[in-house]
Order: sequence, then C-alpha cells, then structure tokens
Amino acid sequence: MKIKLARILLIIFLIGSFSNAYASSEILTWGACIKEAAKNHPDLIAAQEAIKQSEASKRETASGLFPQVTGSVDASRAKTSSSPSVSATKDTYSYGVTGTQLIFDGTKTINNVRAASENIAASKQGFRFTSAAVRFRLRSAFIDLLKAQEMMRIAEEIYNIRRSNLELIMLRYVSGLEHKGALLTAEADLADAKYGISQNKRALTVAQQELVKEMGRKQLTPMQASGDFEVKDSALEQPDFQALAKNNPSLQQIIAQKRSAEFSLKSAYANFFPELTGNAGANRTGSHWTPRGDQWDLGLSLSLPLFEGGLRTAQVSGARSLVKQLQENERSALDSAILTLQQTWAVLQDAMENVDVQNKGLIAAQERSKIAQAQYSIGFITFDNWTIIEDNLVKAKKNYLDVQAAALVAEAKWIQAKGEVIEYE
Repeated sequence: MKIKLARILLIIFLIGSFSNAYASSEILTWGACIKEAAKNHPDLIAAQEAIKQSEASKRETASGLFPQVTGSVDASRAKTSSSPSVSATKDTYSYGVTGTQLIFDGTKTINNVRAASENIAASKQGFRFTSAAVRFRLRSAFIDLLKAQEMMRIAEEIYNIRRSNLELIMLRYVSGLEHKGALLTAEADLADAKYGISQNKRALTVAQQELVKEMGRKQLTPMQASGDFEVKDSALEQPDFQALAKNNPSLQQIIAQKRSAEFSLKSAYANFFPELTGNAGANRTGSHWTPRGDQWDLGLSLSLPLFEGGLRTAQVSGARSLVKQLQENERSALDSAILTLQQTWAVLQDAMENVDVQNKGLIAAQERSKIAQAQYSIGFITFDNWTIIEDNLVKAKKNYLDVQAAALVAEAKWIQAKGEVIEYE
C-alpha cells in the first residue's frame, strides 16, 4: 500500500508541476489591429494601386481632348553626283513645332473618358469589397486568438479539476473505498487535461500567426488579444435587406462596370462618324545652322473609313453584348446580396440565442459538479455517476466558449455581408 501511495503522489507531483505561463507579450486591442491592417495589409495596398491605375488610365484617355504639340530638330547631309568626276554635298538643317487638335470625332473620346471615370468608380468599389473581406479575416483572426487565450484558461481549469479529482480518488483508493479502475480513469483524465494544455499552446501560436498575417506584419512576435465576447452589432430587429443590398460593394462595382460599358457602346457607335482634326506647324529650314528660312502651315483633316471588313459593326455588337451581360450580372448580384444578408442575419440570431442556451447549461453543470463532488466525497454517489457529471462540466465549458466565438464570427460575417469596410465599428 505504501508503494502504491508513493507512486500516486509522484504522478500528482510530476503532472502538477506543469506550467503554461505566458511569456511577456504585446497587448493588442481590436482598434489597434484595425489601424495596423489598414496601413499595412498587402491586399488593401494592391487595391489602392488599382484605383491609381484607373485614374492614370482616365488621364491618358482624356489627353486626346487637348492639343498635341511636338517639337523637332533635324540635320542631314545629301550627296549628289552628275558624273564620276563631279559630285556635290548639300547640308540641310531645320527645327520647328507642329500641333494637332481634335475638333470632332462623334463624341468617341468624350465617351471613352466617361467610361474611364466609371472604371475609377468600379475600382473604388473593388477596394471596398477587398476592405470588407480583409476586415472579416482580421476579425476572425482576432476572435481565434481571443478563443485560444480563453481556451488556455479553461484548459488550466480542467487540469485543476482533474488533479483535484485524482487527489480525492487517491485518498479513497488508499483507504479502500474506491477500486483501481476509478484511480486509473482519474489518471487518464489528468493526462488528457495535460495534453489539452499542450495542444492549446500550439493552437495559440497558430492564432497569433494568423493575426500577424491579417495585420500585414512581416514577423511573428508574442502577443495577446484584449477584448471580450460581446456581440455589439446584434441587429435584433430584422432590417430592410433590399436597402442594405443596394450598398453592397460587389453590386456597386458591377453597376459601375455596366455604366462604363454603356459609354463604351456609345463610343463604338461614334466610330461611324467622320473625324475632324485641325493641324498647324511652324519651322525654319536652311543649309546652315542656324537655319533662317521660315515655313508655316495651317489646315484641317477629315477622315472617314469607307470599308474595314465589318470591324466597326463587330465592335458595336461586342459592346452591346457586354452591356447586356453586365445588366444580368447586376440582377444576379443583387439577388445574391439579399440572400446572403438574410442568411448571415439568421445565423447571427441563432448564434446569439445559442450563447444564452449554452450559458444556462454551463451554470447548471457547475452547480451539479459542486453537489456531486460533495456527494462523492461522502460516498453518496458512485464514481461512475460522479465522473459523468464532471465530464459534462468539462464539455459545457468548452461548448460555451465555442458558441461565444461562433457568435462573434457570425457578427463579423453579417458586417461583411453589409459591405462595411475595415474601419467599421
């Protein structure tokens, strides 16, 4: 019996010496994560560059409405020969400027500029869509870290419960009031609790890495998330899904693309009109530098393609088809946005109700555990009944944390479905 007691005490000492103390780490609030991600996230930076590219494309297109002025300087030498023995060279120098100005092209260029403006609007909506997606991933990462931290605390509580249970069972086993199977079960439960702590430490590192990625950091450093599991955007009253859907960035992006295509269609029709261009030039030419001979010209140029093998007709047909395609895409995007809003809202309401249900279950499991431990210590209930109650308590703690985290994720998904950007709070 003394050998058995010594073995049990050694098990408790070795397992009880386990510690999972946090290293010194940075404390991050949700607001701090938002600020860092808004500044450093590569997806947001790339989306901002896409807007700049659209703006540059518009300036490039609009440049066709302004005068085009070119300066030139030329120098050449020519050799002529009237016979094998007689030849002459002639030097020619010139410099000057020439300019052209578009006068009329059937509003083709103007419509191209308007299409480019709508492309800018589409890029900005693309940025909103990216920002909403980044916010959801960032929020999910933040929630995962909060959950991992809380799971560590719960794992320690479970460990302490299992250790306390083992101590109680050990005393009863030593005194002959409990069988060896109960003792081995308690030892296995304690070993499982120790494994749970090790497992959650690894999960904590993964959650930290996930948050580092979504903040746009380049290196993992020890950190802790500071926050709670309260759902703030609960939307308890069912909102107007139709109105919310119209603000969705994916829908607004398609609408801007459709408008751009409509202007491009008008531009394609304008190809059938003649193009009128004014031109002017002034230069000096001479056989010595600097040349003295003055020349100038001023005129108009009118061009109209007569036959191109159906090219412009095909361009109009393609542009018209694109407008029709984007009209149908707009209708589909609106329907999808409304459905997504309804689904995410329903999931959010279910998640919040489930939190209340699981909380009640946890309170009941905690009370039953207190009563059962007292009853078992005086032999009022058997080990089998007591360990079932203790297992239910452990399960209830984990379930409550899971549904709390799920409710926060559902809230984040609901906010994304509304199209809210990263700065939304």
